[in-house]
This record gives sequence, structure tokens and C-alpha cells, in this order.
Amino acid sequence: MARNVPSAIGMSWYCRESYSRILEVMEDADRLPHTYDQWLKSAEAGESKLQRAGHIVVRAVIDPDEFVAWCLARSLKVDAQARMQWAGERALRQIKGSH
Repeated sequence: MARNVPSAIGMSWYCRESYSRILEVMEDADRLPHTYDQWLKSAEAGESKLQRAGHIVVRAVIDPDEFVAWCLARSLKVDAQARMQWAGERALRQIKGSH
């Protein structure tokens, strides 16, 4: 019998002080909001929607330079797909560490 266990979802998260650098390094920066405040409003809305759906949301903070190095080490583009992978790995690590 399957139990209804909430799933953990990693969500890329940025700090205000590094957002301009995020826009510099991301290959798909044109798809990101132009300002941190715009991004934060959208991110918080998305986070709330996921939480209302019963998910555990893990904020996976991205340091721009660390993220670029992480992508290069894995031969990944510095883009949304890599951000999702980064966030997923951080969520898994946090969940495994809490059990």
C-alpha cells in the first residue's frame, strides 16, 4: 500500500546581492526577470503554489561563480536545465540529510 508522502522539490533561489551576476552568467538570462524584485515576487508565488499542492520546497541557493564551475565540471550549459538539476540535487541532499 502506497503512502501519501509529500515530495521534495528543489527550487533555484538567488540572493539579492548576486542577482546581477546571475544575469551575467546565465546563458538564458533573457528568460529571467530583469530585476531581483520581479524574480522574487514570481519565485515566492511559485513556491507557495507548490507548497499548497503538498510539496516540500527546498530553496537551492545559487552562487553564480560556484554554479558556473559546477556546470563546467559536468559539461552542462549554464541554463534552466542545469538550474533544475542543481536544485534537484540540493533537495535530495537536504532530504537525505534530515532522515
